[in-house]
Amino acid sequence: MSVLQRHRWFVAAAGITLAFAVVSLTAHQGNLLTVFADLFGLVSIAAALGIAISNLRRTSGRESTFWVLISVGFVLWAFNQVAWTFWEVFLHRPIPEPFFSDIILFFHPVPVIAAVAWRPDFLARQKRIVLNILNFLMLMGWWIFLYAFIVFPHQYVVLNVAAYNFDYELLYGVQNALVMTILLLSGLTSSGGWRRVYLHFFGAFSLYAINSQFLDRASSNGTYYSGSFYDIGFIATLAWICAASLSAREWHLETVKFNLHPRWKKVLPQTAMLAILSMPVLGLWALIFDKSPATSRLFRVATVLIAMLLLGAFVFLRQYLLDQALMSLLRESRRAYESEKQLQSQLVQKEKLASLGNLIAGAAREIDHPLTEVVSYSEELSAKNISEDQGSLLRKIVQQALRTRDLVANLLTFARQSHGKKTVVDLGMLLQRAAQMMDPRRQPGKVRIQLSIQPNLPAVLANANQLFQVFVEITENAVDALDEAGGGLLEINALCLDDVVVLQFSDNGPGMRDPQRVFDPFYTTKPVGKGTGLGLSAVYGIVQDHGGQITCRNKSEGGALFILKIPVLQQPAAQSAGATG
Repeated sequence: MSVLQRHRWFVAAAGITLAFAVVSLTAHQGNLLTVFADLFGLVSIAAALGIAISNLRRTSGRESTFWVLISVGFVLWAFNQVAWTFWEVFLHRPIPEPFFSDIILFFHPVPVIAAVAWRPDFLARQKRIVLNILNFLMLMGWWIFLYAFIVFPHQYVVLNVAAYNFDYELLYGVQNALVMTILLLSGLTSSGGWRRVYLHFFGAFSLYAINSQFLDRASSNGTYYSGSFYDIGFIATLAWICAASLSAREWHLETVKFNLHPRWKKVLPQTAMLAILSMPVLGLWALIFDKSPATSRLFRVATVLIAMLLLGAFVFLRQYLLDQALMSLLRESRRAYESEKQLQSQLVQKEKLASLGNLIAGAAREIDHPLTEVVSYSEELSAKNISEDQGSLLRKIVQQALRTRDLVANLLTFARQSHGKKTVVDLGMLLQRAAQMMDPRRQPGKVRIQLSIQPNLPAVLANANQLFQVFVEITENAVDALDEAGGGLLEINALCLDDVVVLQFSDNGPGMRDPQRVFDPFYTTKPVGKGTGLGLSAVYGIVQDHGGQITCRNKSEGGALFILKIPVLQQPAAQSAGATG
């Protein structure tokens, strides 16, 4: 694409401006020139509005909000131009001072400021968007208040055309300077197509601001008329904006990650707070230093009080949202801290079990050999003629040796935990079989087991024997605790939540003495000879090996609660295994 084709809309804008300039500079002042200039300006604004609406329909998200606000600005501008055209062309009257649509003309740049301050070129979090909107609304409310405070007394309370024109032109100039500043800063901090949009809009509105100053002076001197030299800058501004809006369709406007320096993020809220704090100062000025008529001073004080009441409501709302955001951040931080703490505990426990397993395996093998010899020699000795006292002592030796061998066997079982072959497992069936195994051990009528399994519980990929060992160990511990308490209820629930099968073992027994240590090797509260303290450690290792999680705690109403989480099988195989082998 050639340079001329790439910039064809700007070439067309220059041609339209040149054509208007030729007519403006060559035609004489009169009704025809007034009709031509007013209608030409109205068509130009309508064209800019149509292009903005067309861009709105082509876009979505934050970019569409930008073009919505730009369209609102052109609607306000068009309203003023329609009123101006109707007054001059159809009523054939000179524009009065003050004009009723001056306030519409004054506020037409406000949506443009909002569109740029919205920064559609940056991604933003929802909470930050809401706060920025509130800050902008406070600033816009303050700006409306400032217009009413300064201009309205000269227009509606005590008419003073000279003072009205001076204050209006001063505020309008400040507003145009603000538009230029925001556009320039946005252009310098943006990139890509959005930088071009902002800088072209900056150029167009800079031309409009400079031309407005000359036009206002010409109006004050009585040398301005519609279609005069001063309207060329107005038409050039509209043509430039139209060209930039049309070219923006080819500039690939992309929204990127928010990357402004932290100090720029504070400008909007700090400016909003300064604006609100300025209102009491203006109220004091109206009471003490204002030399206007009494009715004007009273109007200004009333305006300050009403504005402070309305903007104060915005401040309270903003503070409420900030408090909610802070509470949400604290909750997220707490959840992250607890998750990190749990992960750290799991890693420590895993490393502890791995190191201890290697140590136990070596020690158990060394102990098992002499124990075998002790049992063998004791059996040989018992076959010989010995006294009854010696036989009693010998039987005690054999009994303790066999108990030690059982302990060694448990140690070896703990140390030799392997991944095992995993198949598709029906957890509901395993839970039922684990509960049935406890029937001979629990006292009838005292210890009850209640199963609640979700229908169509998803299968998991696991080693059925190992998971069965897990369920039996947890159930057995709960039944033993309930036996010691004289009876109770063990509830076993199984359900699926977010692609995870959740198993809950809840009893109403005395609870655990130290829930934080139940998975530590050799920790047990059972009497000597009834437990080694390795069962739940093995359970922890098995669950970790299956990619799951296991936690335990005491319930507030009493009793212990074990929660197991095992990932659901994403692609079920045709074969399932629910037996323990």
